[in-house]
Amino acid sequence: QVQLVESGGGLVQPGGSLRLSCAASGTIGNINNMGWYRQAPGKQRELVAQITSGGSTNYADSVKGRFTISRDNAKNTVYLQMNTLKPEDTGIYYCKVSGWYRLQWYDYWGQGTQVTVSS
Repeated sequence: QVQLVESGGGLVQPGGSLRLSCAASGTIGNINNMGWYRQAPGKQRELVAQITSGGSTNYADSVKGRFTISRDNAKNTVYLQMNTLKPEDTGIYYCKVSGWYRLQWYDYWGQGTQVTVSS
């Protein structure tokens, strides 16, 4: 079992910044991909950013140039630095971790952290 603890959400004004963190613990094995998804009210969950074990990144077009994903493999932690936030960035942000443990592939989700961008 893998536990994910997210932190860093909150209320911020448009143009502001937030940094999300997600720390993984438990039967981690080899973590491959770490990523952030978000779900706005009435909308489907969507990929925001993803980073592979090799450091390759992938971003949603709507956040390119504003958000930066990074990871600390020693701490099994993934970060999302969010700058120039817009009201449309509002939603619940979920961390997702995928990898291998004893030849079994796993996908785990965090509990979600609320991000609200409003004046």
